[in-house]
Amino acid sequence: MKFLSFRKSGAPSWGLLRDDGIVDLGGEAADLRAFIAAGCPDADTLAGRPVDHVLADVVLDPVIPNPSKIVMAAINYFEPGSDPLKAPEYPVLFLRLPASQIGHGASLMRPRSSAKLDFEGELAVIIGQGGRHISRDRAFDHVAGYSIYNDGSVRDWQKHSHQFTPGKNFVGTGAFGPWMVTADDMPQWPLSLVTRVNGIEKQRTDTSRMIFDIPYLINYISTFTPLEPGDVIVTGTCSGFGSIRKPPEFLNSGDVVEIEIEGIGTLSNPVADEE
Repeated sequence: MKFLSFRKSGAPSWGLLRDDGIVDLGGEAADLRAFIAAGCPDADTLAGRPVDHVLADVVLDPVIPNPSKIVMAAINYFEPGSDPLKAPEYPVLFLRLPASQIGHGASLMRPRSSAKLDFEGELAVIIGQGGRHISRDRAFDHVAGYSIYNDGSVRDWQKHSHQFTPGKNFVGTGAFGPWMVTADDMPQWPLSLVTRVNGIEKQRTDTSRMIFDIPYLINYISTFTPLEPGDVIVTGTCSGFGSIRKPPEFLNSGDVVEIEIEGIGTLSNPVADEE
């Protein structure tokens, strides 16, 4: 199943996406996060309702607009030919603020204070059942579903200090969507991930190359903080993003970034300059 958050005529809601449109479930729970926290009750029955909206007639919000926390992993893929023995001992993690998020189709904002907006295509994991000290062998039991994330990064602000926070939290830089595919509907792993800018491929990898895999990240993060339903773990990117290219390739107004992950779909966002 695919669940999404959206706005119709400016009013926020959420629902279930079918091939023929959206079943509006705004009356079933306050939001998608609350529905996940309740255990996604009667999802099969709700999926049989008539559709209420055509996808093209709504504005998509971030899949989870209001997560308790968004935990981001930094670069997290072995590259072809890399030596696994030189992998870091622990992941580099940082937090993103929910207010920085946008949905599929919304404009990534290149801030007035920088010309170094970069892209990072990543797999997002949405927590279903919360907990602490979640073991690696039970980690997938705590996953509600998966989505796509563009960790838009303002590189000069990211490099102001050893802390990533400023460069990772500019308004309108965290694209999240277009929807959540429930864990039971995902295809067999590994999943391919491709990022394109203006139709030109920039990143390509698959999830078998993760340095710290999903069970590791869930176990590690839940050791220091309780995970809650609707929390988002963004699992890191591979090489190919703009700032490491020679010469660097930062995003400009009018560019379009597309991130495609097998079994989920494509997250697409144009780039606009902040007014």
